[in-house]
Amino acid sequence: MSDTTAAPRLAHIARATSETEIDLTLALDGDGTAQLEMPIPFLRHMLQLFAAHGGFRLDVLAQGDTDVDAHHLTEDIGLCLGRALRVALGDKSRIARYGERHVPMDETLARAVVDISGRSACVLQAQFSRDLVGDFPTELVFEFFKSVANEANMAIHLAVLYGDNTHHQVEALFKAFGRALAEAVTVPSALHSELGGVSLGPSVPSTKGLVEW
Repeated sequence: MSDTTAAPRLAHIARATSETEIDLTLALDGDGTAQLEMPIPFLRHMLQLFAAHGGFRLDVLAQGDTDVDAHHLTEDIGLCLGRALRVALGDKSRIARYGERHVPMDETLARAVVDISGRSACVLQAQFSRDLVGDFPTELVFEFFKSVANEANMAIHLAVLYGDNTHHQVEALFKAFGRALAEAVTVPSALHSELGGVSLGPSVPSTKGLVEW
C-alpha cells in the first residue's frame, strides 16, 4: 500500500531539440489514465496501456520529425519518461525497489523485471514475428526502453517468452513493464518486516546504504 500522507510523487519534463519537442507529466500515484498527443499512434496506444496497468497518470504532448522516421521521437519520449520517473521518485525513500510481472496477451507471454538501483541497464529478449506493427518499427521497442532505463537510472529486463502475433508481443511487454514498475515504486507499510528487520534508513533498500561522491 502506498504512503498516502507523503507529498505527491509527480514530475513535469519539457524537452526541445531540433528534432523533437516534448511536454510530459508523470504522476506515480495516479488513476491509470493518460492524455497523449503524438504522431505515432502505436506508441500512443502502448503508453496508454502502460499508464493503465501501472496505475499512473501520464500526459504527453509530443511532436517531431516523424516525416523522417519514428526513431527520434520514440527515443526522446523514452528519455523524458525516464527523467520524469527519476524526478518523481526523489530520494527513492522506502520504495520496494524491485518489481516483476508476467503478463499474457492471448497466445503471448511476456515478462518484465525492474530494479530502481541507481544504475542503468536494459535487456530485451524477443524475436518479433514482424519488423513492423502498422508503421511502427519493432526495433524501436528496445530503443524506447533503453532511453527510459538510462534516464531513470534503473535496470529493465524484458522478455517475450513465447507468442506469434507481433502486436500482442509488444503490448504484453508494455503492460508487464507498467505492472512491474508499479510494484517497484510502491512504498510498502511493512517494508521493514519484509526485509527481515534490517534497518535501511530513509533511502532505497540496499545493504550498501548511501554512497557519497
